[in-house]
Amino acid sequence: MDRLAHLITRRWVAGLLALFALVGAGAVIGGVGQAEGPPTAVAALPDGTDSKAAAELRAQLPEAEGSAAVVLYSSDDALTPQEIALVEERSRTLPGATGAPPVVAEDGTAATFVVPVDSNDAAETADAVAELREAATAGLPEGLTAQVTGPAAVQADLAAVFDGANVRLLAATAAVVAILLVITYRSPLLWLVPLTVVGVADQLAAVLATHTLATFDVLWDESTIGILSVLVFGAGTDYALLLISRYRDELRGTEDRREAMAVAVRRTTEAVLSSATTVVLGLLTLLLSLFPATRGLGLACAVGIVVAAVFALVVLPAALVVFGRWIFWPRVPSVGQAGLADSHSLWRRIGNAVAARPAGFVTVTLLALAVMAGGISQIQTGLSGADQFLEKPEAIAAGERLAESFPAGAADPTVVMTRGDGEAVAETARSVEGVSDARVGASGNGVTEVDAVLDAEPGSSQAQATVVALREALDVGTDTHVGGTEAEALDASDAAARDRAVIIPLILALVLVALGLLLRSVVAPVVLVATVVATYLASLGVSWVLFTQVFGFEALDDGVPLLAFVFLVALGVDYNIFLVTRAAEEARGHGSRQGMLRALAATGGVITSAGILLAAVFAVLGVLPLVVLAQLGVIICVGVLLDTLVVRTVLVPAIALILGDRFWWPRRVDAGRSGGAAAPDGDEPREPAVAGEPVPAGAAGIGTA
Repeated sequence: MDRLAHLITRRWVAGLLALFALVGAGAVIGGVGQAEGPPTAVAALPDGTDSKAAAELRAQLPEAEGSAAVVLYSSDDALTPQEIALVEERSRTLPGATGAPPVVAEDGTAATFVVPVDSNDAAETADAVAELREAATAGLPEGLTAQVTGPAAVQADLAAVFDGANVRLLAATAAVVAILLVITYRSPLLWLVPLTVVGVADQLAAVLATHTLATFDVLWDESTIGILSVLVFGAGTDYALLLISRYRDELRGTEDRREAMAVAVRRTTEAVLSSATTVVLGLLTLLLSLFPATRGLGLACAVGIVVAAVFALVVLPAALVVFGRWIFWPRVPSVGQAGLADSHSLWRRIGNAVAARPAGFVTVTLLALAVMAGGISQIQTGLSGADQFLEKPEAIAAGERLAESFPAGAADPTVVMTRGDGEAVAETARSVEGVSDARVGASGNGVTEVDAVLDAEPGSSQAQATVVALREALDVGTDTHVGGTEAEALDASDAAARDRAVIIPLILALVLVALGLLLRSVVAPVVLVATVVATYLASLGVSWVLFTQVFGFEALDDGVPLLAFVFLVALGVDYNIFLVTRAAEEARGHGSRQGMLRALAATGGVITSAGILLAAVFAVLGVLPLVVLAQLGVIICVGVLLDTLVVRTVLVPAIALILGDRFWWPRRVDAGRSGGAAAPDGDEPREPAVAGEPVPAGAAGIGTA
């Protein structure tokens, strides 16, 4: 690593490396582009579920392509004969209409008919629904309203959420990162270098990730690239902040900027690679998920983290060393300035306060986290279709209006697929409490579809209970399966619970092992993982209060708790790695107690800056009007802020100070092991950290940029 670090810091090598890396990445981004292949509706369903088996059976029907739109005409008063005649005409003349007569509600205020949409392509479905809506609303008399709902309309409205979403998300993320980098560096020029490098890494990661997914036949959905972009920008900028801070600190003790960068790269590599490895391992556990899109997200984000780490450790140093010290203007570091570890910064003063009463800080912090986590017992999971959007689209509004005049499930009936007698299945379905009607639909290739209309409101517990009763009555198995939106939601909830039970313990075990190997310790990894779990629980509790009292959400999406855990544990451990690897380094010359305090002084600014930036980047997910992404962004934002401002700043140092050398057990990091002698509080070491090697002020510094 030393040879590589010195090589990439030679000016001409650095310039060529940076140029070739950026140009080469640009050529791949522009020439290859992202792979195509969003999942079909059937493929996106969780594996091994009855609803997926029903969807696969339905695909065997001769005319299984596409879905259906439900056209609803309604009025505040009973429809007049002229209005009913107009609806009958539209049922024959609208694009795709079959001519089947409309069904008029018993209260007389609404009439509806179904229009097949013969496409599984999201863009084509959206175009067909848009054309249908335009034709349905054209030339209506005053008082008569036309709306389009049903599965095809919901799919079209969901696609509209992501229409141009990745561009908006990328622009918002880049703007947030740029603003925070300017504030952090207080330089009109320096921020351009890391932003350019990370921006190119983000685009390259999207290309490499999608082609990796396509190569291994792993599916992904529309949100995957957006979340990937946020993660690469967040993690990549964190690594950049760490490297640049170390580089700046080395410039205070070294005249030659190339030598300073070589030292910075060498001493940053362990923390960045350890962090990236931990995050990648955590993300790869998502490959065990029952949800194909979740598996795709895990693999895509793992590829993104690898790209971010490589660009931070290879391309960024090469790009920075091309410029002189003036790139830091107006805060140009000069030889002789005190290093951050030796400074009396805010973070050192916080460390001294914690060191004076560590037990008190541990008690107060744990109590505060416990109070914050108190609300998790009230959390409800499972979003209905109507609750998935921050702004209610037409399909949802029309579904609610339809439920006022027709059975609640009329717009989106539960689908029973069978290889047996369709009429017998329909008769059995009608006998189930909560099913208002069941009719035989399409048939062919030995497969029959039966549509069962439920009385209960879509997304309600009563609707799911009816699905369970329907499955019990039909004795689902190899020949009969129950699918449709309600059944899929029920199966998704069960699959999400299974994923949490399998993946969360595995992530904790992998992180413990990774930290144990990195720190060569048993106690420290247990402490660090425990604090990260406490942060996760507290962030869930705080976020639930925000969701219910501020945002008006009634439930969490089933997949949010697991994804939030993966990202918070992996990213939270990141900052602890940055802190404790520096503490171990400082302890070799100053003892465990002073090592932790010096590490806090040196890393406080950069980790806090990185945490605020990462929290802001994930909060940007809220620019998309989809509740699941807003919830994920809020939980991670709250969790990262708690971790960087409270847990990593106060709790971890306090516990380490209480434990002393036992924090590192069975490893020894004291000065006596490496040739130095532990110094009393506030004193400098009596001997250098390594025999024969001087210890310049701030030689291992990590600090604010």
